[in-house]
Amino acid sequence: MDKSLCMELIRQRFEGEPSGSRKQTALYLAIRRLILDGELRPGSPLPPTRQLTSELGLSRSTLVRVYEQLLVEGYLQSRGGSGTMVSEALPVAAASHAPRGRLSGHGTSLSRRGVDIAQHANSNPIQGGAFVPGMPDVGLFPFETWRRLLSKHLRFEQRHLARYSHGGYGPLKAVLADYLRAARMMACSPRQILILNGSHQAIDLCARMLCDDGDRVWMEDPGYWGASNVLRANGLRIDPIPVDDQGISLPAPDSASPPRLIFVTPSSQYPTGVVMSLSRRMQLLELATTHNAWVIEDDYDNEIRYHPYTIGSLFGQARSPRVIHLGTFSKTMFPGLRLAYLVVPEHLAEAFAIGNAELYREGRMIEQAALADFIDEGHLSSHLRRVRIIYQERRNALRRAIESRLGNLVSTTGGLAGLHLPYFFNQPLDDVALSQEVLDAGMVLRPLSMYYADARRSRSGMLLGFAAVDAASIEAAADRLCRIVERRLAREQCEVRQRPGLDRASAERP
Repeated sequence: MDKSLCMELIRQRFEGEPSGSRKQTALYLAIRRLILDGELRPGSPLPPTRQLTSELGLSRSTLVRVYEQLLVEGYLQSRGGSGTMVSEALPVAAASHAPRGRLSGHGTSLSRRGVDIAQHANSNPIQGGAFVPGMPDVGLFPFETWRRLLSKHLRFEQRHLARYSHGGYGPLKAVLADYLRAARMMACSPRQILILNGSHQAIDLCARMLCDDGDRVWMEDPGYWGASNVLRANGLRIDPIPVDDQGISLPAPDSASPPRLIFVTPSSQYPTGVVMSLSRRMQLLELATTHNAWVIEDDYDNEIRYHPYTIGSLFGQARSPRVIHLGTFSKTMFPGLRLAYLVVPEHLAEAFAIGNAELYREGRMIEQAALADFIDEGHLSSHLRRVRIIYQERRNALRRAIESRLGNLVSTTGGLAGLHLPYFFNQPLDDVALSQEVLDAGMVLRPLSMYYADARRSRSGMLLGFAAVDAASIEAAADRLCRIVERRLAREQCEVRQRPGLDRASAERP
């Protein structure tokens, strides 16, 4: 089949998908149905992603993710020099007898919501290495102390730890209330704290308890895709709001379409690391009060900071009870612990505790009891003091390695807290293609463009974690990374020069 005809078939089927579908899901379903219906035959070549980008008005990163998903599922195959084509191993009979409107194989019973979740997953099975963002060095954690505390609660028969607990383990909530008062300047009672299995469950609970289908959520752009996926799965409409050097850049209040939720990372914006200014915080709180909206404050890594000042929480600043504070131990301890907490306004505490019990059932009481002791005996504070020094050394090693080699090609923001550094490219560079080359070299690189919901404001770059390995390993990996970046940049610049009739000035703008 001619590629121009193939492109036209894809365009028509893509435009025929329901308007409510996300574009990536719609394109995935369109191509898959063309294959299963036999309109794209085995061996048929697919158009290059660059051509489809202009034809369909989608970002190239979206197209690459769709092609990659279809490759993984076996619908497509890729041959060096020949491009991407429909898999020749796909039986022709399978197409003519395939059920329409549903996924085949592992997805035969998926709903549209299920397809949307599966197609927009950005989690990476590779959880180690020099550049994995958000991953602490679990080798630094005092597991011997943790083992002792777990054994303490397993040694004696404590039947209350084998049952459900309303909102979480009481002594842990009491310890957390004291800890948050000192560390985050938050005045809250144990009753206002709920213990959950990770931050995603906490976000899910907020969506279910506070929102109805179709409610609007303002999300930072760029922002955390994991939160967006959870909120979207609850039937909420995501409005991406741009971020600048003061944090989320709030639009003028619009009474016609106000948000129900506003999800922010004010102490260390994800992924830019920008700290929300005081004026923006005041504006945000006033807007939430005006529109009867709820602010979810994700305080995911503020405790790992490289400056002597404690940045106060939004929860502690709010004069009206419109803020819900979300915290996690994934960065400060280890990700596999899967314990997070919500701090809710007093008048929501009982309803949230009931919702938590009805939807998820509380558990992991032995781990919660050990965590209460771990905080109360000072082990968490001691661990944080130690890792801050080590992570700061690793952050500095990464900055030296990247900035001495790439110089004016990159610029960064934030860096005052957390486990990653964002590097934006100051020249045009395909960060999605770059991330694949880096993966082929045995490393993980998160392209910054994938964190943008609005492709019109998307910027190319690299999100580089630095905490999981030692400084020497970071320097060695950064040297390999810089060589790949330099080769990629030289290749793309060569392609630009060889394109006939190109407006050179427009091509050189980042």
